[in-house]
Amino acid sequence: MRKVVSTLELIDGVFLLKTTLVTGASGFVGSHLVTEMARRNMPFRGLTRGSAPNLVTIPSYSSDMSWHPYLEDVETIVHLAARVHVMRETDVDPIKRFREANVLSTINLAKQAAEAGVRRFVFVSSIKVNGECTPPGKPFRATDPRGPLDPYGISKAEAEEALIELGAKTGMGITIVRPPLVYGPGVKGNFQTLIKWARKGGPSIFSKVDNKRSFISVDNLCDFLITVLDHPNASNSVFLVSDGEDLSTHELLTRLTTELGRTHKSIPLPPFILRGLGALVGRKDMIARLTENLEIDMSMTRKFLGWAPPFSVGESLRKLTRP
Repeated sequence: MRKVVSTLELIDGVFLLKTTLVTGASGFVGSHLVTEMARRNMPFRGLTRGSAPNLVTIPSYSSDMSWHPYLEDVETIVHLAARVHVMRETDVDPIKRFREANVLSTINLAKQAAEAGVRRFVFVSSIKVNGECTPPGKPFRATDPRGPLDPYGISKAEAEEALIELGAKTGMGITIVRPPLVYGPGVKGNFQTLIKWARKGGPSIFSKVDNKRSFISVDNLCDFLITVLDHPNASNSVFLVSDGEDLSTHELLTRLTTELGRTHKSIPLPPFILRGLGALVGRKDMIARLTENLEIDMSMTRKFLGWAPPFSVGESLRKLTRP
């Protein structure tokens, strides 16, 4: 096992080792999180199935994985490892695969964590647990009933429910975080496609789409995850998080174009034409995500934690588009 980053804390005259375990530490969010934790001199043990500097390599995240060797001296866990949303699913039984990766393996880790005396388990879920889109002016709230529609969202919802039940039985604090689309340096998927389009100076085809979507920069999300590790009001709660500024797809593309120093161009296409084109080229779901609303109300997050995003959308986009 590689060297673990850690510190000693003096409590009641006794030195105790306090460490945060971060699963999925080599992934998009995980790599940013452990970098920020290291910058703040926070003790952590980052796990990866691959190989990366300052991270611990593990054999798997399977539902029969023995976690005890990795839980020694661990006080808190940020669980990021997951089978993520698949744009073009090819598995013959996707819900089974998602449940194995996102439910069974998560509960296996959480049970062993509770047995090892872990104080708080932070589960990074997804806003897809709430649903796929919101009516105009009616954002998702943390108190809304779960309404997942695809296998990924369903698996995250089932994991949340099982964790809450486990926390009630064991006394281990459970914190559930549901972010929307996370962006930042290294982002993939639709956001990366928009960046490439803006960098080429491509025209916006979304100027007639009057939608609003919530996003969160990876820097803001990492700050939030670090906040809930020790915040007294964060245990046994569900939190929705975002940048606090919702944008239409056209506004986002326009701002990306500006940050990249390109000239604004527009080919205004009505939403029904965009949806038709999406269906024609097999990208119906992608066009839906780019044209529908998905807004988040994080007033409860502000109220209970006093947390506000430390970075503005402008700052985050600027950092994202740096050469």
